[in-house]
Amino acid sequence: MANNKSETPAALVAKLKDDLEALSIKAREANLSSIARRNLDNGMREIMEVLRDLLRDLDPIRQPEAVFDPSNPKVVGRFVSLALVAQKRYPLADVDRFYGSGVYAIYYKGDFAPYAPLSGTETPIYVGQAAPGLSNAREPIDQGEKLAKRLSEHRKNIQKATSTLDINDFEYRALVVQSGWETAAEDYLIHLFKPIWNSETKILYGLGKHGDDAKTRQNKRSPWDTLHPGRGWAAKSAEDARTEPQIREDLDTHFNATKIYSELDDVLHDFVLELRQA
Repeated sequence: MANNKSETPAALVAKLKDDLEALSIKAREANLSSIARRNLDNGMREIMEVLRDLLRDLDPIRQPEAVFDPSNPKVVGRFVSLALVAQKRYPLADVDRFYGSGVYAIYYKGDFAPYAPLSGTETPIYVGQAAPGLSNAREPIDQGEKLAKRLSEHRKNIQKATSTLDINDFEYRALVVQSGWETAAEDYLIHLFKPIWNSETKILYGLGKHGDDAKTRQNKRSPWDTLHPGRGWAAKSAEDARTEPQIREDLDTHFNATKIYSELDDVLHDFVLELRQA
């Protein structure tokens, strides 16, 4: 049976070009709703992925699975995070003044029962960043005392929760970072450790709040303040965002589903593994 010329690869490519040109004209002329635009965007991206896969399959020379780009902020963030966990841990109670902005991690080693799975481990209870005072600061003195001040704020807040927490049960690591890279590092630290006090984990957010007035803003009490009462302004809230039983249940669910890093070698292992897959 003779080949149908209309089904040859060249003919299909020509038809695809015609269809894309027609789609381009109609999409520009149509008054698309936001939902229609989003659906069109998703459909086009799926088509682009199919075409990329086809080009890769047609190439007789194997394509690399990934290209290591040292300038990629996500790559830089990984290595800044690795540098942070390589630093020495210090008592949070004794945090002193020092110049520099960057990233930090806070660790718990006490006997508060809900935190038992991470107590004394290499999994931080909270990670964060402190942006420089000047966005283009090149030296720590130009960045200001941002890291030290942020850690001091956390120390003061923890010290107010005397019924549940002891500041002597907390340690920290801090790393002064070249301005502009702190956000990428914080993102990776949250991704890797999923710290329970970070808002992204949606369990015990609220440590970083700065005195909202419940009388004027009608704010609900944050889960952190519910589990760790002591900040006077938080006590004014008439309602909890989540009750203490709900918070404890969330913690149990989190610890059952999340890896806790007991040793630094475990952190390094997963760092290398994720880098290999990047």
